[in-house]
Amino acid sequence: MVLTVDDFRTAYVLEWTLHHLDLVAHLHGVAGPPAEALAHCRATLETIAGTAFPASFSDRDVLLVGTGRQAQTAAEVAELGGLAERLPFVIG
Repeated sequence: MVLTVDDFRTAYVLEWTLHHLDLVAHLHGVAGPPAEALAHCRATLETIAGTAFPASFSDRDVLLVGTGRQAQTAAEVAELGGLAERLPFVIG
């Protein structure tokens, strides 16, 4: 298997963005990952999933719900439809 530089960069950004979210989850007043990183990681997770998450989900919520870091609410399950049953996606 060959990993391209772009694939490595994408995996690295996803990994560290998720870790950044983990680190600041319970720290009030501490900035989370930049918007650009969250948007890039959302696109990556949607590629892994083979489908888009609902537009109403923030990029942060897509990453948290999509990787099981945040439980799905009943409203989110309804909005996700069949995708909800495939979550969380294990990254790593």
